[in-house]
Amino acid sequence: MRICSLLLAILWCTSGGAVSGGAVVPTAPDYLNTDTSVQLRQLHPLRENALMLGVGYTDILDTYLSPEKYRGTDLRFLSHTRREKDSTCLVHQLLHEGCIATADNRSGNGGEIGGGYTFAYSLLRKWQMPVGSCHLRLLAGGTAELSAGFLYNTRGSNNPAQARLALQLKPTVAADFDFRLFRRQQRPFTLHYEASAPLCGLMFSPNYGQSYYEIFSRGNYDHNCVPTTIASTPSLRQMLTLDFRALHTTWRIGYLGDWRQASVNNLKQHTYTHALVFGIVRRFRIEKL
Repeated sequence: MRICSLLLAILWCTSGGAVSGGAVVPTAPDYLNTDTSVQLRQLHPLRENALMLGVGYTDILDTYLSPEKYRGTDLRFLSHTRREKDSTCLVHQLLHEGCIATADNRSGNGGEIGGGYTFAYSLLRKWQMPVGSCHLRLLAGGTAELSAGFLYNTRGSNNPAQARLALQLKPTVAADFDFRLFRRQQRPFTLHYEASAPLCGLMFSPNYGQSYYEIFSRGNYDHNCVPTTIASTPSLRQMLTLDFRALHTTWRIGYLGDWRQASVNNLKQHTYTHALVFGIVRRFRIEKL
């Protein structure tokens, strides 16, 4: 627990590190309506960065390595950033995510170790609307996602490992809801929801019965760069989180569901992850000097 707290503290400090040619101006979701603050919002984009750690349950299947399902623990780090200006309806979103997982089979005599990195860029359009004394914001757009990783089977002999590489285009929707539970509450709670699913893309996969030695040493290409559609990669990623203010810091806690599956080259694979995420949020504007 102390290690996680120390890691979050270091990441919080480094996320607001030196900015070349500018000054970081911290801000909050509910701005004061002064002439200075209005001018600041119009000229300088708002950046919201959330640094989170996630831990949860994972279910892994890769028939290239084994017909067995493996279940275990998933640990991941997420950096989720949004950038927007009040003068435009567009929101730019960046996601960096790294994960590592360990899992065992039903009999407990074999295991798998997996890891991966995902980078995603989203361009979203926003719609803002008041709901009574609360505030609702809807977002929709598209995401380009690049992911790379590996899966190692501890019982494998001929083909003990599998490489993963994919580029996908994903429709994305999101919603933010600001609300207060108490009249004198200075900072609102913010409920976030985000979901995306792959529409089309490209992924690397060996063919059924093909070894990596054949691919890379002998150069035997066999449909290893596979175009994908929603039919061959029916997947869904969604995240529901709550932001709240405590100890002069904005905290974020919530649920991440990441269900990835594919059926290509007569091989099937899936990774179903349910994780609890927790981290810190910083909102700021960079004012050029």
